[in-house]
Amino acid sequence: QVQLVESGGGLVQPGGSLRLSCAASGFIFENQGMAWFRQRPGKEREPVARITDNGIYTNYADSVKGRFTISRDNAKNMVYLQMNSIEPEDTAVYYCGAPSRDLWGHGIQVTVSS
Repeated sequence: QVQLVESGGGLVQPGGSLRLSCAASGFIFENQGMAWFRQRPGKEREPVARITDNGIYTNYADSVKGRFTISRDNAKNMVYLQMNSIEPEDTAVYYCGAPSRDLWGHGIQVTVSS
């Protein structure tokens, strides 16, 4: 079954850290560029970070540069999003995706609140 399953979300205080994980199955993961998107309340889904199939190249939305890090482990079919110095504006549903396949996870909630 082709799927992406996110985990690791939840409630975090401003300034805190969180790591999101995404488990991929049903396709050749090592050949696929991956991404994290998010949808903030009342806004459209937006890209957060992308990583190439080999993990060498990454890029980030300006709003998260220097705070978030995307990475992957092709041996485990996993992609991660390390979120540091989290801000209230980071509150959103986060989606793991393989954009070129139009394949997306169900999303996971991250809420930033004191």
